[in-house]
Amino acid sequence: MKLFVQIPCLNEAETLPLVLATIPREIPGVDEVEILVIDDGSTDGTVEVARRLGVRHFVHHARTMGLARSFRDGVDYALRHDADIVVNTDGDNQYPQERIGDLVAPVVSGEADIAIADRQTATIEHFSPLKKALQKVGSEVVNFAAETDLPDAASGFRAYSRASLMRLNVVTQFSYCMETIIQAGNKRLRIASIPVSTNPKTRESRLFSSMGQHIRKSGQAITRSYLMYKPHTVFVTLGIIFGLGCVIPFGRYLVLLMLGQAGQHIQSLILGSSMLVGALLSFALLVIADLLKTNRTLMEETLERLKEVQYGREPRPEAAGSARPAGDGSARPHPSGAAARPTLRSGRSEVLRDQADDRPEEPAGLS
Repeated sequence: MKLFVQIPCLNEAETLPLVLATIPREIPGVDEVEILVIDDGSTDGTVEVARRLGVRHFVHHARTMGLARSFRDGVDYALRHDADIVVNTDGDNQYPQERIGDLVAPVVSGEADIAIADRQTATIEHFSPLKKALQKVGSEVVNFAAETDLPDAASGFRAYSRASLMRLNVVTQFSYCMETIIQAGNKRLRIASIPVSTNPKTRESRLFSSMGQHIRKSGQAITRSYLMYKPHTVFVTLGIIFGLGCVIPFGRYLVLLMLGQAGQHIQSLILGSSMLVGALLSFALLVIADLLKTNRTLMEETLERLKEVQYGREPRPEAAGSARPAGDGSARPHPSGAAARPTLRSGRSEVLRDQADDRPEEPAGLS
């Protein structure tokens, strides 16, 4: 079983040595531990530090593209190199890398598809009371949307099984944390929570410039994901609210009409008509959203099968009769034993991936 520990980095030359030094190289149930550094446009020599410390796997972004894109490109690289489990940590040494063994344990044993570290935010000293309260509220909102029960939904210290990564599709540009939980919950993937203690703070967050920006962007990501999977809940609720809203002014006008005083209360008709239009629009949007949900479900199933072809494994050397060099990027047959298919390639992007066998870098496929 191969484990990839991916570390998104944006100018982490000072803290990256601490992270690399505490990543365990031997984990029960894991045969190989590989480290992948995702350079998100660093300018401080982060890559040089990582190379000097023995890292062989890299994904390079020509410019800063954000945490969500870094996660997606890291997962793509890891799956192309036969990862069975992918652990995501941070380059600022926020998380205790020595706990990776505990984090992956439920995934290795097959008890969970995803394991998420619980930072126990109420005990973190450098979190203000406001931030602690917002973390709690945010986790509750995500749990409601995903039908899960996770104490720390914003934690980025996570372990994903290969099968779960085949089913998850990150579309947000801000952070993958909330979106992947909502997707996983609605796709009925098993999620475990592992309590950990965080390391002392080394720097301010570079993911957002202010608490307001974080709340706004996280709210957008949660709302988008919730609408994708629960359009009926949203639009039926709006339709009922607007429907009840039109009954009240229409009823009032009807009573006044019976009393012979309706002429002075035309505004009740205007308000009621507006509410009625809102209710009709809500149910019309529900029909459209339901059709889009059906179409998206079919597309996700198709994408999952494309991933199976793209990231399909080769038979083991003893089964295939010949060995292949590690990380050669060659075509790999479908896991079911079907005939070999060529690895899917797509258009060029700004991402460059280092090859494990020290060949020159090549442009990556468009994610």
